[in-house]
Amino acid sequence: MDYQPVVVRKHPRPASTKHNAESRYWRQYRHPVFIKEYAPVTSVHFSPAKPHRYAVTAATRVQIYAPRTQKVTKTISRFKDVARSGCIRGDGKLVVAGDDSGLIQIFDINSRAILRTLDSHKQPVHVTKFSALDQTQVLSCSDDTTVKLWDVPSQAAITTFLDHTDYVRSGQVSTSNPNLILTGSYDATVRLFDARTGECEMVMGDPSGEAGARNTTPVEQVLMFPSGTVALSSAGPILRVWDLVAGGRCTRAMSNHQKTITSLAFNSDASRVLTGGLDQMVKVYDVSTYRVVHTMRYPAPILCMAISPDETHIAAGMSDGTLSVRRRQPKASEPASKDLFSVASLRTGAFESFLGGALPTLGQGHVKEKKKSKPVGDVDELKVESKRKKRLREYDRLLKNFKYSAALDSVLRKNVPPTTAFSLIQELIHRDGLRTALAGRDDVLLEPVLRLLLKHITDPRFGEMVCDVANVVIEMYTPVLGQSPLIDTLFVRLRKKVAAELRFQKELVKAKGALDMLLASAALSVV
Repeated sequence: MDYQPVVVRKHPRPASTKHNAESRYWRQYRHPVFIKEYAPVTSVHFSPAKPHRYAVTAATRVQIYAPRTQKVTKTISRFKDVARSGCIRGDGKLVVAGDDSGLIQIFDINSRAILRTLDSHKQPVHVTKFSALDQTQVLSCSDDTTVKLWDVPSQAAITTFLDHTDYVRSGQVSTSNPNLILTGSYDATVRLFDARTGECEMVMGDPSGEAGARNTTPVEQVLMFPSGTVALSSAGPILRVWDLVAGGRCTRAMSNHQKTITSLAFNSDASRVLTGGLDQMVKVYDVSTYRVVHTMRYPAPILCMAISPDETHIAAGMSDGTLSVRRRQPKASEPASKDLFSVASLRTGAFESFLGGALPTLGQGHVKEKKKSKPVGDVDELKVESKRKKRLREYDRLLKNFKYSAALDSVLRKNVPPTTAFSLIQELIHRDGLRTALAGRDDVLLEPVLRLLLKHITDPRFGEMVCDVANVVIEMYTPVLGQSPLIDTLFVRLRKKVAAELRFQKELVKAKGALDMLLASAALSVV
């Protein structure tokens, strides 16, 4: 009769609900790189163009980092005062930044030369951004309560909005309409401006408004969806959702942060919103339900945060001057570029790869692959298949030769799962060879046995078998106790763990009795 290998018993395991698919994705952003700056990092912005370099604004300089190496490639320090809101243009060639003197400067990202100077604001400029659709226009928001839209070639302000009554610390040009501008101010309002009329078309969060939309705290950040129909704003720890189509009605107000929310960012397809706050947390919301699907903790209060367009980096600037960059390695199955039908891809012919190479490659030679031709037999020909003999595992080979002690040693290694180890122990019990496998061991060979018992004594899958094996070990090695301090320590730890488990089980029985009594009384009251 042939040897029958050990059957590894499969134990039912409770389904793990600790990390769902969403959480597992965001947990891929690991191995954070911490870069120390001289002052609080007030702005981080990723270039929309590859290779997605990012501008970090801190103190009196704007630094351009390479995403692969996290090294500084360019440093722009031609500021008279503290720099603010370094922003890279869509083509990745220009950088705009303001400062606390009210000056706005536009730089060439490679030569760092000053190309344009916009000097009209009287107080610090906290927001400078290029228009996404018209790259010759720049938006600026200042502490002098004004919002300006600039024409870069002429260095002149196209429109100036004077409706805010306090500092304007956040703003954005719509990505669907270059004439719509969304701003948030310390006067507790969010306003939508139209550059064509020069007027404020919508006011949201007015303290005298409806109860759900009423806001009394400064607006720190605003963000408009790419569709231009919905806007987000943060005031204190509350994140609000505004329906612009319905006249600026507040549809949701969420308070998942403990302190002020200082930064808002979308992922590449705007299906998730990331919020960073002074409570050292970054929370990820699903925009379909506005529920928090993941939370990331940081070592200091967060002042700014951004995610790269290819979703491989999350950069966050903190109040203690630390820049944290988390990286994710994209899988090979992920598409290299999501925007396959953009103007750039059409010009470069990248759409051909999307069509699966269906277009003919005119004027190019074709080389045949070297493949061995397979022999083809007759239709009625029969092929006799020979089954390969299954190789036995190491512990099976040792068991087959009745080397019980060596077989037990082979499953006590670190990389062997406990189900395999206890299945072999069960086989040794059936063969009446457990005592033989455990006999004659010194402290070096006995240590892995005791560590296995100590680790799994409270596991309900193996608890009963661990108790049986522990009884045999104690019975065999009681006469030699006291000769090895390590073995004595392991026996004491095993005893303490058993005592703690017994106390826990007693408490569970008490709790079960109390619950049974409550359920029984509830059932009687219903009847």
